[in-house]
Amino acid sequence: MHPTDDLVPVLKKLRLSGVLNTLELRTRQAADDNLAPGEFLLRLLTDEVERREGKQLELRLRRAGFEHLKTLEDFDFTFNPQVPKSKVVDLATCSFVGRHENICLVGQTGVGKSHIAQALGHRSCVAGYTVMYTSAHQMLTQLRASRADDSYDSRMQRLATPDLLIIDDLGLRPLQHDEPIDLYERIRQRYERGSIIITSNRAIEEWPPLFNDKLLAGAAMDRLLHHCHLIILEG
Repeated sequence: MHPTDDLVPVLKKLRLSGVLNTLELRTRQAADDNLAPGEFLLRLLTDEVERREGKQLELRLRRAGFEHLKTLEDFDFTFNPQVPKSKVVDLATCSFVGRHENICLVGQTGVGKSHIAQALGHRSCVAGYTVMYTSAHQMLTQLRASRADDSYDSRMQRLATPDLLIIDDLGLRPLQHDEPIDLYERIRQRYERGSIIITSNRAIEEWPPLFNDKLLAGAAMDRLLHHCHLIILEG
């Protein structure tokens, strides 16, 4: 019988069977380096903590639904020197998520809005926050469809739950039917409760007309911009 065979049922009962992945390695290291029992145990359990954190990160990234896996390390700031690098790097600390602040990334096609938005989402996942990524078109289309199968409330709740909601490419087309109120509700429900990142090709002054109602637009924009980092990307 292998020496660890008796350990397996005990570790499973304690939900620590993951330590078996590095147990042999750490046991050999303890013998070779004459480690104290406490040091051996610390290194073994640290391996398990890192393994669990890695699995949790993988789960957060998968649930985020990013279109592409983008990171700030992949972003070429020299490609467009007009991108405010220091501001983007400051936001990458993800403290804005903890403060329930928003980010609006505005600029023409090809300046890096979606890359930066998803990279900040990636950093938020690493920091332990839950994230959901969606295009504006996909989000609004799914909400419209959910009215037909009575899943509207549950879908709205899923959009309200993550610490950070990323809405990409707002304003590529005019909002129709119930879409203005759906967008307003997304902003209202998350106001001072969760963060939103919105990217758009339209200047911020062009957003209110998307709502087709001055009162609705004013209420939405007031909430969105109250705690907001507005980044205008040129180039």
